[in-house]
Amino acid sequence: MRVALVHDFLVEYGGGERVLEALAEIFPDASIYTAYFNPDGFGPHKDRIKSWNIKTSWLQFFPRKLISPFRIFAAQIFENFDLSAYDLVISSCNTYFAKAVKVRNGALHISYIHTPPRYLYGYTTSFNYKKNPLTRVLGELANHFLRIKDFEVSQRPDILVANSKEVQARIKKFYRRDSVVIYPPVDLMSFPRTKADLGMRESNKKNIYGSRIKSGMTEGKYFLSVGRLVRGKGIDIIIEACVRLGLPLKVVGSGPERENLESRIKNQGYKNIEFLGQVSDRELPKLYAGAKATIVASEDEDFGITSIEAQAAGTPVIAPASGGFLETVIDGKTGLLYGGPGMVNADSLIGVLREFREDQFKSEDLRKNAEKFSKERFKKEILELVEKNLRA
Repeated sequence: MRVALVHDFLVEYGGGERVLEALAEIFPDASIYTAYFNPDGFGPHKDRIKSWNIKTSWLQFFPRKLISPFRIFAAQIFENFDLSAYDLVISSCNTYFAKAVKVRNGALHISYIHTPPRYLYGYTTSFNYKKNPLTRVLGELANHFLRIKDFEVSQRPDILVANSKEVQARIKKFYRRDSVVIYPPVDLMSFPRTKADLGMRESNKKNIYGSRIKSGMTEGKYFLSVGRLVRGKGIDIIIEACVRLGLPLKVVGSGPERENLESRIKNQGYKNIEFLGQVSDRELPKLYAGAKATIVASEDEDFGITSIEAQAAGTPVIAPASGGFLETVIDGKTGLLYGGPGMVNADSLIGVLREFREDQFKSEDLRKNAEKFSKERFKKEILELVEKNLRA
């Protein structure tokens, strides 16, 4: 059986790329088609993709900054890929219409939908095109036609897979199609079974890698934020709340907002906020496990994989009572929920931070909840879906 994997674009290592990576592990001989590939954007994760057979489009010959405006051609980009030789095609789709690919008669096309494009349906995005009057007019005009195209190409796949019940509801609303929920994969083997496995609670001296924990990473001494530093992820809300309460915060991630956020913190002289940039797979579990809690503030999150990673490391999550977090965080047992639609702000976050007590959470409860989202479970459910429908 010949398999092709199709992904919007490869410019960084995030939740969507983790899904693609797991699919590539299931089908190691698959070719991977994408609109644009920038290996430098993967930073310390470059080695994870070095064996992939990646095929790009004509967009590869243009600067990365044109990816966003060229979305008006995104459907055509994927329609132009020749996938006639493949028996199974799995597209991984978010903003760039990877589901628009055309397959031969008799081939099976499954599309994993991370979310219908957020910019088309009123959800917060990383780029605020409405700030500029010209881009607002042009953007709204383009989006009108893109919504029509998005609906059209969403009817092509044989099966739509949603990454959460939240996204399943969006698919039903915008595409008028049923879908199957298969939660994204979390590699639980990368995380210690409990914080005690890091040697933190008992000795607070050595971790599972046998080295001493770095200064400032001592368990229970800081809060943590992990994710892309883009508009809509709420990192500014997290920083404001921690600044106002004087709480130490470590920020993991990179993105277009990093320079602005760092400059603001430096200019105001705040010493309790530390930006770490991208960190390796070796360091991230230690950072999670060493935190009092992981804080997230994206109000309409599609799924929220960082909340699962935190729980896998035995660390509770403080998250908005909305979006995918309602499916991943058990309020009062694996974390605390705050705010809600339209109510996620620094004040609501400060309120829950004042109530937070780390000792009210049990590592075993956190790990047990995380295990529902394991990579092994993801692979099993994908394979079962493929086998069932290839037989049909």
